[in-house]
Amino acid sequence: MSISIPPALRAGQRVAIVSPARKISAAELAPAIATLKSWGLKVVLGESVGGNHHQFAGDDDLRRRDFQQQLDDPAIRAILCARGGYGTARIVDGLDFAGFRAHPKWVAGFSDITVLNSHLLALGYASIHGVMPVLFHQAGGELALETLRRALFGEAFQPIEVAPHALNWPGTATGALVGGNLSLLQTITGTASQAGFAGRILFLEDLDEYLYHIDRMLLHLHRSGQLAGLAGLVVGHFSAMRDNTVPFGSTALEIIHRYARIYDFPVGYGFPVGHEADNLALVVGQTLTLTVNGTGARLSADA
Repeated sequence: MSISIPPALRAGQRVAIVSPARKISAAELAPAIATLKSWGLKVVLGESVGGNHHQFAGDDDLRRRDFQQQLDDPAIRAILCARGGYGTARIVDGLDFAGFRAHPKWVAGFSDITVLNSHLLALGYASIHGVMPVLFHQAGGELALETLRRALFGEAFQPIEVAPHALNWPGTATGALVGGNLSLLQTITGTASQAGFAGRILFLEDLDEYLYHIDRMLLHLHRSGQLAGLAGLVVGHFSAMRDNTVPFGSTALEIIHRYARIYDFPVGYGFPVGHEADNLALVVGQTLTLTVNGTGARLSADA
């Protein structure tokens, strides 16, 4: 399947901020709005910003209706998801992408927004896995924010290089990027939001999970055949992992290594992607090359 890349943003265009998952206030977004305006963009706040239904940014219908409005409005050239949390999977089946197909646009976010990144890829469209407005100005996140801007405005992908890691597996692979949050990728298995992994470079990250959950999710991806046929694997942040009173006995990266070694694709660990300040933007669906050797690992647009 060929992947369609949405048009690059230009100064003067409108972008919408919505919250398809956890609630957020307009005040929390004020610094991000100022940044987007400094990029020359006009900012529209969706109805879900300020919405309040328990932990959600409004009930499912409000969040779905808000996202649908931004999909359908051809004047909105990008949809930035304000934050993650939980809730995107509850509304995705109610979205109609006909208007989006007529006027494709960037959708950007990560964590719970992995649902949309994967759903759009399954439909044949690229999206951005990158820092969200609520996190635009966290300490140490300057490069993450700049890479988001570059992706939105269609600037060339700058190679990401990381130091050697003891668990790296050498090799070179070229393929379209797929992936995001491991928990969400496992959750959407067997649904319309699942995008195929075969022939692609999978990237993974996660936060605040028990180690046995990491093992269980990777075992599921392995047993369901999703790891077979991968071109390569990029491992990002696995942050704030938890363990039981009786230890599981392996770190998150060691668990990943166990399942990756069943296969023979190259694997690079330590990439700046996930729930840390250095969450560099990746275009899900973009064809990149992963090179893993004695000098480290590199993700680039070079063939």
